[in-house]
Amino acid sequence: MTTTFPDVTISTDRLVLRPFDVEDVTALAEMMNDEHITAWTSVPHPYTHADAHGWATRHSHAERTEGRGIVFAVAEFLTQRLVGIVHLQNTNWRTRSTEVGYVTAPWARGEGYASESVLAVAQWLFRDQGFERLELRTAADNTASQQVAQKIGCISEGVLRNAWIVRTQNADGTWSDTRTDLIVWSLLPEDLDDLDELDEYGMQDGYGYAVARQADAGGHRVGADWN
Repeated sequence: MTTTFPDVTISTDRLVLRPFDVEDVTALAEMMNDEHITAWTSVPHPYTHADAHGWATRHSHAERTEGRGIVFAVAEFLTQRLVGIVHLQNTNWRTRSTEVGYVTAPWARGEGYASESVLAVAQWLFRDQGFERLELRTAADNTASQQVAQKIGCISEGVLRNAWIVRTQNADGTWSDTRTDLIVWSLLPEDLDDLDELDEYGMQDGYGYAVARQADAGGHRVGADWN
């Protein structure tokens, strides 16, 4: 049984999803110090140049080679500017399931890049890698990431109570940890088929994706598309 993902690049009309390299370090450090990413993720704060260098050159690649998942640096096709990250993690090779996380750079929000990149990874995962389930776990108040989950057709399955820690910024600029619920979402291969059927009837939003069914409140624990 294959227990690692292949070293691949995925392209969409606007984006290239590829492995990280050392040239991404400066843009990565800048992106990960954004206050919204600090609030909703568990990344170090402040996120240093050394943190970015370690992620871009070692840690992100180890996710794939050690069988845990795969990390994609998301870049604009025309400019090659770093847009964000899509990260498949906690992969179960026996059940062919994995969990997706994502962040989007502050300057790139509102363009539908998170939806476009996560959907491209989901299509590759189901159609090329034979996976049967993609899971998202979203902090209860992160409504921007909730919209991403809805847009790509995810179904809300339930709530993990008090299961995650987010950070809130204090008046003096420091950060405090706060416990929150997680919303569990899932995407299955047949859900993508449903999107394709809707697309045939022209039921698309402004970014070219079919309008997703309604679901419960949430927002991804490492998602920050901040529309």
